Amino acid sequence: MAGFGNFTHAVVRGIPQSFAKEAQRTNVTDVDLQKARQEHEQYVNVLKHKLGLEVLDLAADESLPDCVFVEDAAVVCGDAALITRPGAESRRKETEAMKRALMEMNLNIIEMTDESATLDGGDVLFTGREFFVGLSKRTNQRGAEILADAFKDYTVSTVPVLEGLHLKSFCSMAGPGLIAIGSSESAQRALKIMQQMSDHRYDKLTLPDDIAANCIYMNLPSKGHVLLHCTPEEYPESAKVFEKLKDHMLIPVSNMEKVKVDGALTCCSVLINKKVSV
Repeated sequence: MAGFGNFTHAVVRGIPQSFAKEAQRTNVTDVDLQKARQEHEQYVNVLKHKLGLEVLDLAADESLPDCVFVEDAAVVCGDAALITRPGAESRRKETEAMKRALMEMNLNIIEMTDESATLDGGDVLFTGREFFVGLSKRTNQRGAEILADAFKDYTVSTVPVLEGLHLKSFCSMAGPGLIAIGSSESAQRALKIMQQMSDHRYDKLTLPDDIAANCIYMNLPSKGHVLLHCTPEEYPESAKVFEKLKDHMLIPVSNMEKVKVDGALTCCSVLINKKVSV
């Protein structure tokens, strides 16, 4: 667990005009493009200016309405990056810009070329000790097997995702050994499976709202424990739960528009810990 949450770089991507009308969504809903862009700008500013990460901001691509959700295109652990094969065919080309960006950062690139495999990064929860991979509408068993092959130092367990888009639609890491989890029946059932499969013991932080359980934990040299989480305007009861984490620097970040197209906080960045070359 040493070094868990240490990050130096973030890859993000702009929101195209096509996002408002064409981004995939579970429910038919209108998205305010200007508001979505303002929220995203605030998110990127937090990473860059408040937290001091080196941010690589990729240009939006009009032909890829969902491209802001960079998390689905790659899984990075240490100095290795697995370029995924997203479950939605319309999103497969999103990996191209991500691959170029991660190659420029001199990461070891592993490509998922098996056409029977699908994997979205939103289904991958890395705890610092092991991986949990959600088997969802977007990620299949073969995708999980290729991830296990790519990161051989860690155990990989699969978890059925019966409701919600991704595993991280209702859980994430809120600190070392601390899983933030939604309180719905399906979220709690998934947590029970994770606990049964793991050799490690995790504490849990239960949030009233499933999507609020998607937060971003970092451990930064100059800041200590940092947590980006939902705002009180969006999820007042869940925001109160985060306030119990007294040793974290808590940063509420608005996500009202992107959540309409099933986007959560972790979806919009790929975080990397890049060792300084001597």
